Amino acid sequence: MSFEKVLIVEDDPVVRNLLQSIFLRHKLPVTMAESLAQAQGCLEKEPFDLMLLDLRLPDGDGLKFLEQVGTLPERPLVVMITGHGTIESAVACMRAGAFDYVLKPFSPSQIDVILRKAQTYRQLVKVNSLLSDDPDDEESVLVGRSPAMTRLRQLIDRVAPTDATVLVTGESGTGKEMISREFYRRSPRRGQPFIKVNCAAVSQTLIESEFFGHERGAFTGATERREGRFELAHNGTLLLDEVSEIPPALQAKLLRVLQEREFERVGGARTIKVNVRIIATSNRDLMAHVAKGDFRQDLYYRLNVFPVAVPSLRERIEDVPLLADHFLRRFARKHGVKVTGFADSARAALMGYRWPGNVRELQNTVERAVILSESGRAVTAAALGLPGDLAATDSASLRPWEAEVVALPEPAVAAANAGAVNAAEAAAAFTDGAGQVLRLDALEKQAIRVALRQTAGNRTQAASALGISIRTLRNKLQEYREAGEPIDVDAESAEA
Repeated sequence: MSFEKVLIVEDDPVVRNLLQSIFLRHKLPVTMAESLAQAQGCLEKEPFDLMLLDLRLPDGDGLKFLEQVGTLPERPLVVMITGHGTIESAVACMRAGAFDYVLKPFSPSQIDVILRKAQTYRQLVKVNSLLSDDPDDEESVLVGRSPAMTRLRQLIDRVAPTDATVLVTGESGTGKEMISREFYRRSPRRGQPFIKVNCAAVSQTLIESEFFGHERGAFTGATERREGRFELAHNGTLLLDEVSEIPPALQAKLLRVLQEREFERVGGARTIKVNVRIIATSNRDLMAHVAKGDFRQDLYYRLNVFPVAVPSLRERIEDVPLLADHFLRRFARKHGVKVTGFADSARAALMGYRWPGNVRELQNTVERAVILSESGRAVTAAALGLPGDLAATDSASLRPWEAEVVALPEPAVAAANAGAVNAAEAAAAFTDGAGQVLRLDALEKQAIRVALRQTAGNRTQAASALGISIRTLRNKLQEYREAGEPIDVDAESAEA
């Protein structure tokens, strides 16, 4: 990330010309001011990325002006310059918010070093504002010894050191983002930014600005210039999470950036060049979307340089005990519960379940079980609450209120709390007209249909009622449509 506008506030013409030549050598536009009054006028007209400010000027004290600059909404990094330096003045400048302090006479190499430091610092500040977690935390550890995971690790070892674009695919909950972070951690770009864009979570009206940034005044509400994720990821790695959700209108622009490594901000004319490694993820069949015309074929091939398929948990069922123990230790520490491990019945339940929600479902199940378990005891099958028969000994080993919670399916618990269900009605809720038990996927679809009916087709409210994200609900509705069994949202609304 380079600076775009530099302001030099210096009354000595020799020093001004020297500084101007240094920045022009770096192809940075420079604005000159000989006094604080001129500098004030420049800052009122436009924002600057970097300002070099003399400590003593004919019309005032540079230190006081530095304090005023610190109140600006778009304040530049400030490097103080003086020919009368003392330790006291240097300390005062740094306390007032100066980025650096340089004494006259200085050499061009000194300014070059300060410029590089300032550019690196500015990028780190912008990047840190986006980070919510640490790529090196315990949650990012790849757990598993199955053949599928062994092959995946070997693949990462081979591809991570390259700059090849990677497309990570797999079912929801398999850990695609974690795999993407592993590519980053093992790459030469490890010390550079790792920036993520959740393409499904960004509004279609703002996603272009999110990718490429915007200039001040580019649209209503754009009160200041903003760097996009591509720019912030310069020299690092950019993760395009759920890339299939990028709207068609933006796909052509994204293709150009991937091919040319350059773009313009929204509302801007300056071409910005970036050096970014791309990792993309998707839980959808992108080729099917290409066939339907929802996703550009050329963009698909540009992303699919190196495809990586993350196995589902049922394809590596032998890893379930390792993952469960890993999650048990983490959540026992997190919630302060000293459980002694899993009971034999719990391990059998873990191995006997299909895990349609993959590793994410296993993680959530173990966390819930840890919370429900009594300190000093083993986690039981009843605490896990997985579908299937629960051993009476497991329910008896829980505290009374816990046994009551895990002994009933969630719909029956809700109805019992309302005082409006008996055993026969509870059983009927899980069977079809012929008395056959409904499959879990049929129950899920039924719950979505009811939620949409009760919310008059409002997907956001329906997702909230179901306890899922709007993206998950949207994906489910899309799956039903593709299977030829759509839920007619308008019809649900009409029935409300």
